[in-house]
Formats: sequence, C-alpha cells, structure tokens
Amino acid sequence: MAEERSVQMILPGGVIEEVMLSPNAHLKTLADRYASRFDFPILGAICDNRVVSLEGKVNSCSRIELITMRDKNGRLIFLRSLLFVFIKAAKEMFPHAQLHIEYGIGNGLYCYFEGLEYIRLEEVEELEKKMREMIAQDLRFIRKEVPTAEAVRLFKEAGMPDKVRLFSTRTDATSSVYYLGGSIDYFYGHLAYATGAITDFRLQYYNRGIVLLLPDQNDPAKVEAFKDQPKFFNIITENKKWLDILDLENCGQLNEAVRRGRAKEIVLVQESLHEKKLAIIADEIHRRREVVRVISIAGPSSSGKTTTAQRLAIQLRVNGFRPLLISLDNYFVDREKTPLDEHGKHDYEGLEAIDVALFNEQLTRLLQGKGTNLQRYDFITGKSMRGETKYRLPRNGVIIVEGIHGLNPKLFTELNYDRIYKVYVSALANLNIDHHNRIPTTDCRIIRRMVRDAQFRGHDAIATIDRWPSVRRGEERNIFPYQERADIMFNSSLVYELSVLRKYAEPLLQQITADKREYLEARRLLKFLSFFEPVDETFIPFNSIIREFIGGSAFDY
Repeated sequence: MAEERSVQMILPGGVIEEVMLSPNAHLKTLADRYASRFDFPILGAICDNRVVSLEGKVNSCSRIELITMRDKNGRLIFLRSLLFVFIKAAKEMFPHAQLHIEYGIGNGLYCYFEGLEYIRLEEVEELEKKMREMIAQDLRFIRKEVPTAEAVRLFKEAGMPDKVRLFSTRTDATSSVYYLGGSIDYFYGHLAYATGAITDFRLQYYNRGIVLLLPDQNDPAKVEAFKDQPKFFNIITENKKWLDILDLENCGQLNEAVRRGRAKEIVLVQESLHEKKLAIIADEIHRRREVVRVISIAGPSSSGKTTTAQRLAIQLRVNGFRPLLISLDNYFVDREKTPLDEHGKHDYEGLEAIDVALFNEQLTRLLQGKGTNLQRYDFITGKSMRGETKYRLPRNGVIIVEGIHGLNPKLFTELNYDRIYKVYVSALANLNIDHHNRIPTTDCRIIRRMVRDAQFRGHDAIATIDRWPSVRRGEERNIFPYQERADIMFNSSLVYELSVLRKYAEPLLQQITADKREYLEARRLLKFLSFFEPVDETFIPFNSIIREFIGGSAFDY
C-alpha cells in the first residue's frame, strides 16, 4: 500500500485542513467524506491548480479544493453533465432527430431538433420527466481515453457526423470519449461522477425548440422563469442564414474548408455579410432622418463597438450624412473620483464612472449648432480634459455615440430617448465546436480582449483574466438589461475569428504558469482554441472588426 502523506484540503469559507491521504485514494471517496460540509453536491476538484474529475485518484496532489455549483469550474461540470442527460433522453425519445445545443438566451440555452419539424408541449414535459428519472437513478458518467482514430470510428458508428469531422482534423494522438448508459458523446471538459449530482433545471418550449433553463448563477438553488429576448432570437435566426450562405455549421466543417483552401472565400463572404448589414442599418437611419439626430452604439467589452461605429459612419456618408463620432470613454471622471466596486477596485463599468452632466451639456450644444471642445480622457494619467479642437455639427450632421452605456436611458438626460437610433453590438452568435459543444460568446470576447490588451495596451494575459470577472459583473448590471431596447442588433462575430486569434492568444496563455490562479482559465481557453485550424490574416480586409484586436486596421483607435 502506498505511503500516506499530508494534503491540504480547502473547504467552504476558505477553511484549510491538513489530512493524511494515500496517493491511491479516490477523489470520490474524499468527496463523500466531506459532502456534509457543502450546501450543494460536489462535482469535481481542483488539484494543484488543475480541474479533475471525481473518478480520479489523489496521486501527487498536495492541495485539493472540492468544487460545487458555486465555483465557475463546478458550474461548467454541472452544465456538461446536464447536457449529456438531456442529449441521451432526447435521443431515446426522438431517435431519428439530431439535437443541436445552440446559444445562450435569457437564463438558459436554446436548442432545436434537426429532422423534427416541430415539438409539442406535452413532449417537452415528457422529455423533462425522462431526464429527472435518469438523474434519480444516479447513473455513472464513464470517461475513456482512446486513440483519436478510434474516436472517429466510434462516432461514425454512433451516427455523429459533426464529431467525425471534428476529430478527423485533430492532431492529438488520443481523445476522451464519455459514456452514459449506452450513449457515447464528447465534451471538452470534465463531467460529474454520476447523474445524481445534478440538482435542478427546467425545460421550456420556445420557437419550435426548447430552452434548457439552468440554476441561477448567484443562487444555484433557484431556477428562474424564462426571460424572453425576441430581438436576440432574431440574431440567432440571422446567424443561421449566414452559416447556410457560408456552407458551414461547426468547427469541424470550418477546419475541412480551411484545409481545402476555402479560407479566403470564407473571410471575404463573412466580411461582405457584415458590410451588407451595416448598409441596411444606415439605410434605416436615412429613412428616419427627420427624427434621428443621434445614433447610440452600445455593447459589452471587446464586442467591436469602435470599429462598428467607424464602419457605420462610412455607410452613413454614402447616404448623405456627415457623422461626428463621440466615444463615451472620453467622459470618464478623473480616476480618483471613479467609484470602487465591492472588491475595492475602480469600477469603470458603472454609469457613475461617466461624467453624465458634461456629456449631455456638450451633446446639447452640438445639436443646437454651437461649437464645443469635446472632452478627452488620458488613460495613462487618469485625468479628464478638454480637447484642443472645437467641433460643430455640420449640415446633414448626425452624432454617433459609442460606449457601453449607450442603451441606458439615464445617459441621455437632455434628449428624448425615442429620438435616438439605438444599435446593440456584440459577438452574439458563434460557430460552435459541434452539435453538443457550444462556445459561449463571453469566451470569444475574452480572447479578443486578451489579444488586444497584449498588442496595444501592454497588459499580459494574467491581467486580462484577472480583470474579466469585474468586467462581466459590470456587463450584467449595466449593459445586458438594456439590450432588448435596441432598435437593431449587430452580430460582430466572425465565423473565422478564433482560427485567426489562435496564433496570437496561444503564446499569451501558455506563458501563464501552474502556480498562478489564472492558470485554470488559461488551460480551459487553450483547450477550445486547439480545435480551430489556424487561418492566415493576410487577406482579411483592413476595415474588419478583427483588425481592432490583431492590428493592421484602417481605423484609428
């Protein structure tokens, strides 16, 4: 028997206990021993800064933290496990249909069935009942490491062409496959030990598909009612049309297309789809020119707001307008006046960080035909100052305001909110890895931001990852609640972008060593980036949104 040694156990509330464990001890046994100390089922563990499943052994771990739904990595384990139950139950009910896990919408995930014209409400209820029965049976999730060629064969036999394509383009010698009963699947990350660890969920019929409602992020004991987002769903529908035009559906198909030499064609068609959508927005503004004097462009971090504003300005010039661009970033209050968040750090995401009164004063002067020296903010000194150039709105002038608060009615205190044409910009819909593995839009945006921060702002990947939770909290409070107020939404996602960003992001993430707390997130991001075949950027247009992050843009930032 292997000799026992001292291991640090990190328990709820940051409590640290020293325990003697054998390297052969199973993590599941450890989880069972400490289960009563947690308010939710234990889903996995972090051993020496690596996420591991409970089916493994302690091995050489010196520090172990058991994780539940309250931890980000635990929540991801929960989601993957729940999805496998959903996929298996759906396959048993609808054996000739293919379930697609699509996009996050409201507080859930929108899914639909390929090969099923419609689904009835009673079938949704029956499907949920079947899932709950599987959870009650506490069925084991089994992970097996197999040669990648064997994984291709297994998925071919299982009738999963999306995974066949994906694994046919993999360079790894081995790959992980998961089993639940007689069902096989793949997920890029660990699953729970068994289905009994899944606490709660709900299914809701929606637009010929299903929304899988998840426990609340802040209160995992609660599953809130579905929050409909009809304008966002229109973007999902539009994105599907775009993917049909590009003849792409998932990462495996993109990789195949790149290997066949279609990368340039994909880039140029995708960019043309963006340009056409911006032309449509400009045409709509022109139709409303008797009412609209201000266009407000809002969106979360790294959504491509700045490039979108400048490209839209060009389209407006084509329509006879003379646009004047104003960035809300220039209206930050002096750094010492910036409010602090709950962690004592400067909160640049809140409206209170903006000098709203000064912004409205200058906006009003411009709309009245008066000249004004627009504000400038020095990000190095943290000081706000008047610019040297006096601006006046020209004949046929229109003002474009760009910033994260652009849809918040409290920003415009002197202008009728209904006279503003409101555009919401974000990477709203992505190319997923396969039918069952989606890439959250937040992951695309953090990769964009990481590359841009390293290229132009002197920040390493650690700084970007460290700052990201605060950015996300700000988005949840200040941006997302207003997105459905937009007159139109613009999906800034590029089907090829992760294939381009990979070569920039990988070296940055690989620099993060195992002793850093950001290492966990770096490993997760590296994992999904590894699926994308690299694409050279030489034929990407100079006005592309991706140029805002990798460089070489025709625009000034």
